Order: sequence, then structure tokens, then C-alpha cells
Amino acid sequence: MTQQPFKNDADASTGFLLWQVHAIWQRQITAALRPHELTQVQFALLASLLWLMQREENITQIRLARHAKLDVMMTSQVLRALQARGLLERREHPTDTRAKVVGLTEAGIAKAMAVIPVVEQIDAQFFSIVGEQQTQLNGFLNLLIQQEG
Repeated sequence: MTQQPFKNDADASTGFLLWQVHAIWQRQITAALRPHELTQVQFALLASLLWLMQREENITQIRLARHAKLDVMMTSQVLRALQARGLLERREHPTDTRAKVVGLTEAGIAKAMAVIPVVEQIDAQFFSIVGEQQTQLNGFLNLLIQQEG
């Protein structure tokens, strides 16, 4: 008998469980964003940019990508699409000619402000099952994020 490369129980595979939870959650978020004509990545970048704009100045594409934990090249492509829709603007960095500074337009701020509560409602419903352990879950998720550096 050859040894199987998998655990005997798929429910014991943390990575597979995380994948499944993410897929279920993502379907719900995608459905909620559809009427707003946003993808999940577009929403993540709009919301992240709004959050950063409230705290920092001269936010670069790289800073935004790192904050959202997204690939820099994909971030640039998505930002171009959002710029074409009039939701954000990109301009030269005041001190670093190699960098682009991004910011939401008034339309981008309005879109983000309209959609954030929709996503937060999905999150509240989806994660309500963990109840009082949500703070602990968030702590574990933050530990996993922090190990990336």
C-alpha cells in the first residue's frame, strides 16, 4: 500500500478550509458588488485608498498595493480601469519622479462610501457564526498576515 500525500480528512487541512471559506465569502461579496459595477479587487483598492487617504498624504501605487496585500502590477492595471471610470486620479509624486500618487475623486469617494456599508453587512452576516470569538479569529488572521512581513 502506498502512502497517500493527503491527510485522511479534508476537514483537517487548514489551507483547504481557508480556501473553502474564502470561496464562499467571495461569492457573497461578488454578488453584493455586482449592482455597484465593482469587482472585489476594485472594491478592495477603493476602500483601502479611502482608508489611507484619511491617514496619509501622497499615497503611491506601491503603498496601496502593499496595504491591500495585492500584486503591484495587478494593482496598477486595476487602478487604470478605475481611473478610466473617473473614480480615481493618478499624478506624479512631488519628490519621487518614478512614483505615481493616487487619490480618489469625488465620484470615487462617493462610490466607496456607498459600497463599504454593503460589504460590511455581508461580513457581519457571514462572520456572525463565530460570535464572541470573532476578535480571536481576527487576531489569528492578523498573525498570518504579519508573517508575510
